Amino acid sequence: MSERPWIGQSVKRVEDYRLLTGRGAYIDDHPPVANLWHAAIVRSPHAHARILGYDLSAALAMDGVIGAITGADVLKHSKPFSVGVTAPVQYFCAATDKARFVGEPVAVVVARDRYVAEDAADRVQVRYDPLPAVVDPERALEPDAPVLHEAVGSNLANHRHLVYGDPDQAFRDAEVVITERFTFPKYGSTPIETYGVIARWDTLDDVCTVWSNFMGPFIMHPLTARVLGLPENRLRFIVPPDIGGSFGIKSLIYPYIALIALASKLTGVAVKWIEDRREHLLASSTGTDRVAYRELAAKRDGTILGMRFRWVDNVGGYIRSPEPGCSFRPTGNFVGPYEFQHLEVDASTVMTNKCLTGPNRGYACGHLYFETEGMMDRLADRLGLDPVEVRRKNLIPASAMPYRTPTGGLYDSGDYPKAFDKALELANYDELRREQARARAAGRYFGIGLALAVDPSVSNMGYVATALDPQFRAKPEYLPKSGGVDAATVKVDPLGRVIAILGTTPQGQGHQTVVSQIVADELGSRPEDITVVDEMDTFTRVWSISSGTYSSRFGSVGTTAVALAARKLKTKLVAYAAHLMDRPAAELEFRDGAVRPTRGTGPAYTIKDLAGRAHWNTESLPEGMEPGLQATAVFGFTVSKAVDAQDRVNSSNTYGFIAEVMAVEVDPETAAITILRYATVHDAGTIINPMIAEGQIYGGALHGLGGALYEELAYDEDGQLLTGTFMDYLVPTACEAPTIDIAHVVSPSPLTLLGSKGLGESSSMTVPAVIAGAVSDALSPLGIRISELPMTPTKLWKTIEHAKRSHPAPESGRRQPNEKPR
Repeated sequence: MSERPWIGQSVKRVEDYRLLTGRGAYIDDHPPVANLWHAAIVRSPHAHARILGYDLSAALAMDGVIGAITGADVLKHSKPFSVGVTAPVQYFCAATDKARFVGEPVAVVVARDRYVAEDAADRVQVRYDPLPAVVDPERALEPDAPVLHEAVGSNLANHRHLVYGDPDQAFRDAEVVITERFTFPKYGSTPIETYGVIARWDTLDDVCTVWSNFMGPFIMHPLTARVLGLPENRLRFIVPPDIGGSFGIKSLIYPYIALIALASKLTGVAVKWIEDRREHLLASSTGTDRVAYRELAAKRDGTILGMRFRWVDNVGGYIRSPEPGCSFRPTGNFVGPYEFQHLEVDASTVMTNKCLTGPNRGYACGHLYFETEGMMDRLADRLGLDPVEVRRKNLIPASAMPYRTPTGGLYDSGDYPKAFDKALELANYDELRREQARARAAGRYFGIGLALAVDPSVSNMGYVATALDPQFRAKPEYLPKSGGVDAATVKVDPLGRVIAILGTTPQGQGHQTVVSQIVADELGSRPEDITVVDEMDTFTRVWSISSGTYSSRFGSVGTTAVALAARKLKTKLVAYAAHLMDRPAAELEFRDGAVRPTRGTGPAYTIKDLAGRAHWNTESLPEGMEPGLQATAVFGFTVSKAVDAQDRVNSSNTYGFIAEVMAVEVDPETAAITILRYATVHDAGTIINPMIAEGQIYGGALHGLGGALYEELAYDEDGQLLTGTFMDYLVPTACEAPTIDIAHVVSPSPLTLLGSKGLGESSSMTVPAVIAGAVSDALSPLGIRISELPMTPTKLWKTIEHAKRSHPAPESGRRQPNEKPR
């Protein structure tokens, strides 16, 4: 701690005073240009309909309306977005030929204020020819299902069959085979702040400037430039200082960026659009709903030999980037924390008449671990073993780190058994089992769930190519993809004050606080003396296509870029001081905020001393040294490789670990679930700010709880959204938030300068699995196993009532550890 007085401390967030006193600068507070006009979007009321024509006359006749654009204008003046699959899907920023989901944009009206724009939008007439809809992903694959994209010929957007090891032999050798079907819901992120875009197309220099609360990845910048027909250096993205939450969903603003930019170009004015809550629920983005089939092969002692995954992911009316990440983002950690080497994956991505999908906190990992941990519980139940024993038996040991998974992932560090044991101790697992026995004897439904997960962070952009078959990737014209990069600049002003500059688009994660801690440690200062400027502007910041804040990347790549820049600056300070002292740099070190002799005594130069000389007297600099005291670092992971010919890829760059224990009680009369105990242990390497880390864990847990118990964007068979307001789409509130016991195991990453890993998604991945396991355990006397989420009170009550008819009274029921199967 003497070497790192600030890293590891719960320094209060420097952002909070500004935010809590109403001084935040969000997109709707942002008047970047004068004479803004306002947009309202006309959306399809049909889930599937051919567009026959438009009548804008009544809207354009209204006082205060300057213009409007339709899908016909979009078709004429823009291109479709590139998609990450070979299927010929044409995805424009608005419907051009058919509407394929309720809420899809079909026109935009621009007026002097939002009130007039909304009224005018109501007067836009669009003629439709309604078509049959399909919302169930398995039904969409049937031969007689309505086809959304005639050019594709079916609703299958992508299919890959991946084989690692020899799963067929594993199943031949199996003494136990378990199968199960799982369904995972379509739910979203529901940030407090919705989407917002301001666009100004300057016809004089043909530059389009867009202000938006876009979070990255900035690969969407060149893709949007192509859509608008602009060179990349003519499209400027500016992100405001504050974003009111995102959790993945604001990576999908890019079609609205293109749409509002096009409206600005065609109307000749600067245009502002702020999404309302109904629009957000109806047509922004969600995670995919999935139907999955699992098979597990094991020995009778609980050793897993292999697994087979088969799933159908529903991406809605179009597949768009970064999909089908829903299937392939966790490729490197498909096996989770377990040692088995044989795996078969059959992944289908299907289009239906629902709204579109993309990253949602825990992108694809909530699905993965809900299924895997459910299979672990079923294996334990089949063998009459404690679920703890089955998991312990299959965990990757600490001695195996760094560990290469059969799918190509490189787990950089970790002690999974140690973290699991700590979670069991934190939850007092043995006492919970005794309490369960007492509850069962009293006729109460008390259950305990477990969930273990590898927590991937900093996506390797190369994983997206897993969607393409090796033959396609082998073509000479194919450009391999890989990487996970971020940049930072640290500079010293003439009076010795330090400024750190980033463009990481934070959405409430406390980047300014964390950066101030890192720089203060590196330069021997205090966090309050460091100014952090974290604002993205593609014309002025150093960035790459992977820039942004998503995939829990800041804790690994962003922090390393900051530390690297600070260390480069220290090296320059030492070289400058060595010149002033006329001593070899090897005899000096930077310590306690000054350059000092490594041994003995002698003069020391503080940062302020050196800054004054460097800025005011450049003649004092040694020959060959650039004037000014600043350093920029661009850090990228060397373990980011393109997917290989065997479909193996290190899909993330650092991998943490999560171990969770939850105890619940279920009221059989109301189906109410009460969380009695929730313990979670995380290994995210070095924890820079424990308080911020705890906040991320709480947030992730509540997000996962929403998807497990309440949240679902439900549709009727005609594709109409049934949960389009917060009256119907339920999200957890503070009243539903459980007390969480949090602990950490620290296994520093060898790949990052500070040993830190990402933590932002964390328990959003595991809560669906752990609470489903706990409820299954509680209701096991009734023969109930949870395989479908969310467990809404209505759904669960119906399940309990049906089960009661077969199991009229509670029993001691659940086999206790070491009890033989009956």
